[in-house]
Amino acid sequence: MEKIIKLAPSYKDYLWGGTKLREDYGKSSTCEKVAESWEISCHPDGPSFIAEGEQEGMPLEDYIAEHREAILGEQGSRYASFPILCKFIDAKQKLSIQVHPDDAYAKAAGMDNGKTELWYIVECDEDAYIYFGVNRDMTKEEFKRRIEENTVLEVLNKVPVHKGDYFLVEAGTIHAIGAGIIIYEIQQNSNCTFRVYDYDRRDADGNPRKLHIAEAIEVSNLKKKEVSIPVKTGQEKTILGRCDYFTAVRYECQEELKIENCKDSFVTLTIMEGCMKLRVAGEEKTGKKGESFFIPADSGAIEVQGNGVFITVQT
Repeated sequence: MEKIIKLAPSYKDYLWGGTKLREDYGKSSTCEKVAESWEISCHPDGPSFIAEGEQEGMPLEDYIAEHREAILGEQGSRYASFPILCKFIDAKQKLSIQVHPDDAYAKAAGMDNGKTELWYIVECDEDAYIYFGVNRDMTKEEFKRRIEENTVLEVLNKVPVHKGDYFLVEAGTIHAIGAGIIIYEIQQNSNCTFRVYDYDRRDADGNPRKLHIAEAIEVSNLKKKEVSIPVKTGQEKTILGRCDYFTAVRYECQEELKIENCKDSFVTLTIMEGCMKLRVAGEEKTGKKGESFFIPADSGAIEVQGNGVFITVQT
């Protein structure tokens, strides 16, 4: 079994996307707009694939299925399906105001999973911002009225963002990514989104984009969201966030570092900046900005050489 598996993503060409993922992050999509690249994914809406070697082109899900428990580890294999989905997002234009359900609602509604996610700001324009939760307590009745009157933005936290900021967006949190931002998103393995407000935008056929008002009102957390942005410390290792499905860690490598691989979980590694050489149990792979790797559970320590920033995710 290989110890370092380089992955190739699936792509999405949503109307708000840009071209930076192709131009600056090495993505080979032929889409006019490359809004998202699904880097680590076993989701049917956009799987990732083994990028090289004898199994080149094999979906990650099929590779995992061959030796599921050994590859995912005890922690990773306790989930009914692969637990995470990691993607780059190029928001050239602002995204819709939206919300994701929790697991209980998703299961009751026959959906795959709820969706808690974590955003890492890879780069952004000087005046970039996100919307993140409501700025005061609100009733469902007021929320519904504000949606109908197109005043919902007035009751959301508008948060300026900068390179290196990160936010854990729990299920039920009303949110949106603003224009001019590249985000690396780590999330539950789900593609369930309830759109609340979309600036009266039209789809490719000229029709208003679908909203999901009743569902959004049902699942949204309407308690005031206190927003705090963690202070950047410049440390080699920063824990970005934890939830029941993942732990995400940012590493800043200066020449070399070593990560003890978790015996009970797989590890994913995606490079945000720079070029690096990875070594696990005698195997070596090189990678650059925008590339992603999958390392099976109990593979041994991950040795990294080079200069740059990368993010690991494990269960």
